[in-house]
Amino acid sequence: MDSVDLEVLKSSVRWMAEGHRTLLVTVVRTWGSSPRPEGAMLAVRDDGLVVGSVSGGCIEDDLIDRVRREGIAGARPESVKYGISAEEAHRFGLPCGGTIELVTEPLGPASGLAELLTAVEEGRLVARSLDMASGRATLGHAEATDGLAFDGRTLLTIHGPRYRMLVIGAGQLSKYLCQIAVGLGFQVTVCDPREEYTETWDIPGVTMVRTMPDDTVMEMKLDERSAVIALTHDPKLDDLALMEALRTRAFYVGALGSRRNNQARRERLKEFDLNDLQLARLHGPVGIYIGSRTPPEIAISILAEVVAAKNHVSLPDILQVEGAKAARELAADPASSCGVDS
Repeated sequence: MDSVDLEVLKSSVRWMAEGHRTLLVTVVRTWGSSPRPEGAMLAVRDDGLVVGSVSGGCIEDDLIDRVRREGIAGARPESVKYGISAEEAHRFGLPCGGTIELVTEPLGPASGLAELLTAVEEGRLVARSLDMASGRATLGHAEATDGLAFDGRTLLTIHGPRYRMLVIGAGQLSKYLCQIAVGLGFQVTVCDPREEYTETWDIPGVTMVRTMPDDTVMEMKLDERSAVIALTHDPKLDDLALMEALRTRAFYVGALGSRRNNQARRERLKEFDLNDLQLARLHGPVGIYIGSRTPPEIAISILAEVVAAKNHVSLPDILQVEGAKAARELAADPASSCGVDS
């Protein structure tokens, strides 16, 4: 789950502990374009205070208005649809004819939200099953491939880290990258056997290991919901991790470095018996081209490419570092494309 939905859980548990009635709202189905995906959550306190989002803002306004006028009564969840007509779609900021279905759930002791929050903060992936007739929720184990399900009687939602990220190297860039990655909902592990880097690591919510990178890759058993980013500039560390990662089903494998360094890296990896198909999976130079110079800007560039890969978005060459820089060089010296020396 992403950081926005985690904040919904935290706020809901805190508000209930403070004695407030709280309404939890979950997106369970969408038709057409939707600002938020299925599973997105919003919490509304009895005084209208809100955290999270289920739309671009208009549906939130309507829910807040209802709570302020009618309060939060009863204990049974209900389903509600917005945007069925063209007029409603326009009013609530949905595409014409679009529809979003929500489950509104008055929270109470039977909701089990404190237990759910504890499980998520411990890094566990949990399935929450909500009985619509009674409002009682139960928790169980979930797999990364599980998803939301709603049949009108039971709402099943999945909570916790759905994607993992392994970062090789604990340098300054890694600190910025990991902070943002945690906010994006990744379960982040940093691997660096060098004590001079790991002794000063201070990023909360990130697991630090000091084993050799290739051993770490194998121990993590990377799957199609895993990403690997090598950031040390040290072939003895980066290459070992990449060698093993490119043989896994990880959806993203990338390495920091210049175009020349990455070409040299590919030549070295060929010596480890990686085939052309495996080498073609390597993102390098890593990131999209935004003219980044500082570590925070470079971190944003890298994670933008990772998120695109996670969401199955194919980026054109002109957005990638290698393609963008080649295009700039060609624009600066068009004669070079004709084989004329500059």
